[in-house]
Amino acid sequence: MSISFLHSKGTEAPIKIPAIGLDLFVRMPPAASSGEFCFIETINAPGAGPPRHRHREAEIFRVIEGRYLYEADGRRFYAEAGDVVSIPGGVEHGFCNVTDKPARQYILMAPALDAAAFFTELAGVMHDGIPDQAALNAFGLKWHVEFLGPPVSKNDQPTD
Repeated sequence: MSISFLHSKGTEAPIKIPAIGLDLFVRMPPAASSGEFCFIETINAPGAGPPRHRHREAEIFRVIEGRYLYEADGRRFYAEAGDVVSIPGGVEHGFCNVTDKPARQYILMAPALDAAAFFTELAGVMHDGIPDQAALNAFGLKWHVEFLGPPVSKNDQPTD
């Protein structure tokens, strides 16, 4: 694996998707690791998270601030600042910020996803709110992402 030099500045503007309360920063794009992985930072608004989904890329999450309720393959559990959660590729998952202020996490995706292009296009798809599942899946075909249902809710109960 080859890693290129990169300096991702903390002052860069985020990709914003208000419909799901997301500000996202691509800290390491695929080209910096020869496509092996990408590294992103997310800030999730209170009560917000993505629709449940699955994709071929594995993800490793590290909660930096706040508390999240994760769901993976039907199991629900809390993750707090300092916790690490790994989701294998192909596993249905979702999460939401269960606090009353923004929460933040770092995410490593392997193999790499062109996160800047994906989330910029997703922002366009969600410019008027979260579309129905069929419209999301039409978008997801290009990216090999399947949207499976509504976001995890902070009112959902953990199973673990």
